[in-house]
Amino acid sequence: MQEQDPQFITAGKTGAERQIAVLHLEGAGAGSGPGLFWLSGFKSDMSGSKAQALAAFAARRGCSCTRFDYTGHGQSGGLFEDACVSDWLEDARAAFEQFCTGPTVLVGSSMGGWIAMLLALALKETGLIKGIVLIAPAADFTEELMWKQRFTGEIRETILRDGRWQQPSAYSEDPYVITRKLIEDGRNHLILGRSLEIGCPVTILQGALDPDVPWQHAVRLAEALPSDDVTFTLIPDGDHRLSRPEDLERIERAVAALLDEAARR
Repeated sequence: MQEQDPQFITAGKTGAERQIAVLHLEGAGAGSGPGLFWLSGFKSDMSGSKAQALAAFAARRGCSCTRFDYTGHGQSGGLFEDACVSDWLEDARAAFEQFCTGPTVLVGSSMGGWIAMLLALALKETGLIKGIVLIAPAADFTEELMWKQRFTGEIRETILRDGRWQQPSAYSEDPYVITRKLIEDGRNHLILGRSLEIGCPVTILQGALDPDVPWQHAVRLAEALPSDDVTFTLIPDGDHRLSRPEDLERIERAVAALLDEAARR
């Protein structure tokens, strides 16, 4: 499927606006069923293999598909170092509200899983979100996976003193810059450790060999949803990316199942 040029929308409050790149694929028309909304991971963008595979799947199925780049990611405006979870949630909501006017299934990868949950909670009363597929969901990762688990006392001290720390990346030559703003803002959006109710089916796909989001962390998210219909699949040889052909097929099956279920309701 040939990649189209993105549209640009404005996100952010007055005085802090930024241009967000969006790729929106229209459905086949009336009766095409629920659409899809993709949320990428930390330092990832909408041109990644999973995002493109989802768009191709939507084209074959004839349903709409919306994907976007967060502030400081991909083709969107703004600087990565200046942004935080609040900004990325704001970006997601702006893209969703402009392009997803009907029933929608959210698909979030890694940090996108956290943003998807926050978006679903914020928009619960609209009734538009009919299902969520979470791929290695990194809920609360700034606090639980970074600050508490991976950061040494020296790293935490550097962030508090200097306001930033460069974290080497396993996926890029460029290091991640972790800011004090990112850590402190993340604390305003923590969802683990309490009971949540999304009001729609949730499917979690998690690799057992994931070095970035341990499978036990994904289980904590499932346990936080006691009132919802949750399906948790642990992939024994799966890593964090879950981008192998067999992984992409598994994601498509999970998405198709929720689309079919949503269409029946």
